[in-house]
Amino acid sequence: MITKVKHIICALCVVCGSMSCSDMLDAESTRQNIEPSISSKTDSVFYAFGILQAMQQVADQYVFQGEMRGELVKTTPYTDNNLRQLANFTADTSNKYDSAYVYYRLINNCNYYIAYCDTAQYNGSTNVVIDKYIATHAIRAWAYLQLTRNYGKVPFFTEPLTEISQINRDYPELTLEEIVAQLSPELEKYAARRYPVPSLGPVNSVLTVGSPNWESQNKAISISRCFIPLDVVLGDMYLETGQYDAAARHFVTYLSRLADQTTTNYLAPLASKNLSTGRFGQQDDDDLPDRNLISRGSVRGNEWSIIFGRNNINDIISYIPMASTSQNGQTTEVPLVFGFDYYATPEEKSRSGAPYIDQIQLLPSDALNLLSDSTEYYYYVSHGTSQIDLYDSINIAKCGDMRLRSILHQEASGDSTLQWIDKYKFANIVLYRVSTIWLRLAECFNRLEMPDVAFAILKDGINELMTMTYADGSYVMDYVSNASREQLRTTYPLLSDEFSDRFNYQMISGIHTHGAGRAASDFANGTGTGGNVYHYGSSPYQYDRIIGMKLKEIPEFKADNATKQDTINAVEDLICDEYALEFAFEGCRYYDLMRIAGHKNRQSPYGANYGDTWLTRKLGYKGWTPANKYLPFK
Repeated sequence: MITKVKHIICALCVVCGSMSCSDMLDAESTRQNIEPSISSKTDSVFYAFGILQAMQQVADQYVFQGEMRGELVKTTPYTDNNLRQLANFTADTSNKYDSAYVYYRLINNCNYYIAYCDTAQYNGSTNVVIDKYIATHAIRAWAYLQLTRNYGKVPFFTEPLTEISQINRDYPELTLEEIVAQLSPELEKYAARRYPVPSLGPVNSVLTVGSPNWESQNKAISISRCFIPLDVVLGDMYLETGQYDAAARHFVTYLSRLADQTTTNYLAPLASKNLSTGRFGQQDDDDLPDRNLISRGSVRGNEWSIIFGRNNINDIISYIPMASTSQNGQTTEVPLVFGFDYYATPEEKSRSGAPYIDQIQLLPSDALNLLSDSTEYYYYVSHGTSQIDLYDSINIAKCGDMRLRSILHQEASGDSTLQWIDKYKFANIVLYRVSTIWLRLAECFNRLEMPDVAFAILKDGINELMTMTYADGSYVMDYVSNASREQLRTTYPLLSDEFSDRFNYQMISGIHTHGAGRAASDFANGTGTGGNVYHYGSSPYQYDRIIGMKLKEIPEFKADNATKQDTINAVEDLICDEYALEFAFEGCRYYDLMRIAGHKNRQSPYGANYGDTWLTRKLGYKGWTPANKYLPFK
């Protein structure tokens, strides 16, 4: 590895002196700094845009390395051989999507900024660079996280490499645990400081393909979402290394103190969404809807899918916006791989069916289709006309989860080889969504021996329903223990007096409701004396029932009565399924699988290295083994 490291470092020394901003992320300043000085606000902005350009260089590799090695996509006769090698775990150092260099280029730009930025720049009482300084620390930490996910031990340095003579230094090769130990003391100084990510003003660029005529439209990049909040990165690094308490605290800090409330709440109130207003109409108990009656993206699926729309960024925390043409900057191959010709010329767009093409390289896998189709959908059965008895029960429809269907464009002929994924119609590479943080937090709580709270994130979301009771005094969310409620008031204070108003039950919903209908607990404000005088019939998505079903799928589970560790393992599998339904094709699947396998290797009721056994069941058919879990370093 040492020779390859020298080649990377040598190349970095050249890049650092030739960085420019001549594309869609172009700063207004034309000044180029030759000396290592970042001594003004303009200089700081200039270098911040250079770092964002370096992020664009890693975008395609991030998606393909993270998605191809998971089980949610399958190849076709048109698949590029580089992608096919990633999918089969046969990629060698010649693979075009295996490059540690692109991450080290990003790291070196961050190192340069951190080393030479003058953090004592003020405009009156306002520090004009501290937000960019902190954000740069976060991006560097994120880049090292990606390197260790892909290569295991990696060369680590925090000094800017600007001289050829630096290539002969002995840089240590560290694991993620060792890198976290190196970086976290400095990062913790700035965590939870309420410094927002930088907002450098709008940057206009042709980013999106319009609808319905597929005409280009000018749209400003949301610069604040091009950066990654520091508490999010810290939480991710701690979770990856099994430091569940530290990870949970940072995720809670982000959700309660730092996240925009408008981005936390992107779904409409659950009470306003039910199938009596959707495709099913008025159904009788014995008249379960056939799955073919559900239109693409109907009901909640349609609501979820707008996350990936042209103008919607409500759920997005961080993304990498790619240019609309090569003249505007760095372009992406991701849409084309999924069969969408984002860069088609006007003449090409005028043809029938454009910009969808038939040469689709990646399709939803059989495993994803099976998971989606076998997921229960919960819907109201309507009886009566009064407010109290309008919905007196909730039934199960054998029609699957709505999320895949809402972003799957299918030929009317039903040809299974002609399916297009619409998540990349707009060429933006999403890194973190609010839903990401909630599911990461569910992982933490589960491993902190609070599987009830982890399940609550799937079913109801953590919101004020946890403290509400019915007229008879029973808790609405009765599956959550009093001890767990107390933890959420104190140790992880989402429901403390200070923050509980942010988590209104009408605005925060469970992740599973995004695609499975009425999975949440039942509650409504009554009109009679005493306030909450009635509630709907219970959803079949219940703690004991769902966990019991998952336990039956685990070959190693043999006991009649599940222990707490059995329950934790089963809830972790439920979370893993939810990751697949919520984030398929977004570039994070393999990393989610590897991280969860790591949890199981550290602690499992089924013996040492159970995580490897678990992951082999999921990926063994593709050639995965513990020996080839990392890519060859180049």
